[in-house]
Amino acid sequence: MKLAILAALTGTTAAFAPSNVGVSITSLSAKSQSLPFLEAPPNCEGYVGNVGFDPFRFSDFAPVDFLREAELKHGRIAMMAWLGYVSVDCGLRVLPVPEALEGVTAATAHDASVLQGGLSQMFLWFGLLEIVDGIAIQQMLEGSGRAPGDFGFDGGMLKGKSKEYIEDMKLKEITHCRLAMLAFSGVVTQSVLTQGPFPYV
Repeated sequence: MKLAILAALTGTTAAFAPSNVGVSITSLSAKSQSLPFLEAPPNCEGYVGNVGFDPFRFSDFAPVDFLREAELKHGRIAMMAWLGYVSVDCGLRVLPVPEALEGVTAATAHDASVLQGGLSQMFLWFGLLEIVDGIAIQQMLEGSGRAPGDFGFDGGMLKGKSKEYIEDMKLKEITHCRLAMLAFSGVVTQSVLTQGPFPYV
């Protein structure tokens, strides 16, 4: 009796087994490297650091150059923001410190800056920078040949270097940008939860 039940179950489970007939290399390579259960976004091909991560398919309706520009910008800001955030909680101050800002931590700096008018000044200066940046992005999208995130400033580090070296540095930058965006979110969350000094444990 048990053998008959086992034979019956084996037959029904075989109906649900995936068939490997017709599977080709091209169908496997069309899957996303980072999300193998999704199709790879075709518009991201050829970009440094592309691992096929575009689950909402933004690249289907927005220029990838624009998306890469935004990714680099936010990543660069996040790298500086992480360093600045932690530096404040490690005791770094720009002297003289206004009396109203004595004892301010990175987590409480926002409210103190609002009261002192600091965020209004930041909004003004960063707004002006965004106008200049917007012009550069528009020219890039119109075919100026400018690469996303390239402002012609590399401190001379890439001058005379090979294409392979430059591509490797671009990969390192985009990888650090992505890590920094996650790291900044984490450090803010951890510092608010613990309300303690760095390393917020």
